[in-house]
Amino acid sequence: MIHISDTAVEKIQEMLAQEEIPNMFLRLGVQAGGCSGFTYGMGFDDEQHYDDKVFEIKGLKVVVEGESIQYLDGLEIDFEESGMSGGFTINNPNATATCGCGSSFRTAKDAGKPAPEQC
Repeated sequence: MIHISDTAVEKIQEMLAQEEIPNMFLRLGVQAGGCSGFTYGMGFDDEQHYDDKVFEIKGLKVVVEGESIQYLDGLEIDFEESGMSGGFTINNPNATATCGCGSSFRTAKDAGKPAPEQC
């Protein structure tokens, strides 16, 4: 299961409303790369694929790429305001190591394929 804070859901819904494209949803995924082996993908989409897993979280449609679900089970997404800026934060209980900026990770079972030029 994926957990998204009320603050993050509200921010995502605001951003979706600005897109002005019907039936858009939040898509989450994981790709090989980054300093630690995997990078997160988080964006909007309006097309589902046959292997996607679909969730409704606090009224928000969330779609996870089928291959990615094993790395995102238990994922927590929040949105934090910080002075004049803010951003989404991700806490992944499956990550055994993360890079300094927090945008890539590896798990005990899978290391992914690090991209040395990004370190």
